[in-house]
Amino acid sequence: MSKIITISRQYASGGREIGEKLAKKLDIPFYDRELITRAARESGFSEKLFENAEKRTVGSLLYSIAMGMNAYGNQDIGFTQLSLDDQIYLAQSNVIRKIASEGPCVIVGRCADYILRDRKDVVHVFIWADMDFRKERAVKIFSIPEEEAEETIMKYDKRRASYYNYHTGGKWGKAENYHLSIRSDFVGIDNAVDLIADFIKRGRGDA
Repeated sequence: MSKIITISRQYASGGREIGEKLAKKLDIPFYDRELITRAARESGFSEKLFENAEKRTVGSLLYSIAMGMNAYGNQDIGFTQLSLDDQIYLAQSNVIRKIASEGPCVIVGRCADYILRDRKDVVHVFIWADMDFRKERAVKIFSIPEEEAEETIMKYDKRRASYYNYHTGGKWGKAENYHLSIRSDFVGIDNAVDLIADFIKRGRGDA
């Protein structure tokens, strides 16, 4: 039974809440902020650098590095030769792989679906919702002024898409990247948790 779950999500769609509730339901570790803390501890970088990773402009070197080679086709060039952004991403990727190797867990965001793409014991989930639902959550949960809610949501979605698209060479939110795509405003937060748990219980096979 697959018990490593990655959750990608649109901003204010409830993805983090779904992930947290799912981890509690399955009685397995939950990694969001916790991943940042661990990555900072193991890499020596400050937590602030990991927190702001999506906000910074990424360089052109990383994609080839993420695919296993540096820009010069030589894997032996030192880690410290990379830009700060590249080092942060790779440090975070290493921690995600370590976490997955330790056993069942839920990991939210941070390109985890791509980083763990070759594992057969992982279920990748994308959470989305319509704008009205997300605006309501943005105002209620994140205390964003109502008149700024839609602009803020679009800004965060754009950052996540740009970060993901660059680092993976793929497209954020594309159906082919995930085993499940769930519309949280349609099924509800708690039902989304149950849907994922039931999917895992039944077993997704090795597809």
